[in-house]
Amino acid sequence: MSRIIHDVTLTLSPEVPAWPGQQAPKLFRLRSMSDGAANNISQLDTFVHFGTHVDAPLHFVDGARPVDQMPLETLIGPCVVVCFPDVDAISREDLEAAGIPKATERLIIQTRNCQLFDDHSQGFDKNFVALTPDAANWVVEQGMSLVGIDYFSIERYEEPGAATHVALLGAEVAVVEGLDLRGIEPGNYELICMPLKLKDCDGAPARVALIEN
Repeated sequence: MSRIIHDVTLTLSPEVPAWPGQQAPKLFRLRSMSDGAANNISQLDTFVHFGTHVDAPLHFVDGARPVDQMPLETLIGPCVVVCFPDVDAISREDLEAAGIPKATERLIIQTRNCQLFDDHSQGFDKNFVALTPDAANWVVEQGMSLVGIDYFSIERYEEPGAATHVALLGAEVAVVEGLDLRGIEPGNYELICMPLKLKDCDGAPARVALIEN
């Protein structure tokens, strides 16, 4: 049986909006065959929470698990994609009403944020859709191991006390941010999420795919 693989990773480039106060990545050639070198070699300088990336518990919980110690069993496996097209912030009540199966381990959230990726020239949008702290607590209460969303933070911009992040990461729920969910239909998928294995780091860029059977 053939499978359809959806790459839901944003291409890492300076055109992708950066979080306010952070620099866009720099990718430059150290050696170039066009200049007579024997090969092409490039160097990347990037903020680890840029673009499509994974937040490790260490990101908001000092002394907690870094990204290189996050188990692949958490990052790979069945997931459910749900869509909230008309909300400004996702509440506990929104999640409760969404018909999410009780046994869901990994939840991927699609919102109107998707439209923001159609034109990177508009820059970073502080009014993106995200989870309220109470919604984050609901995710934890359901025993989920991973939650992902289609913008650069699972939490509303300047949420007091970073309460959404603290609730999720404090419970060791993996957070995947910056997913490109344009064209993805709600439903069941196999999630493949592979962050770079950066030693003792609070997060890492990731290549993420959703597989339809």
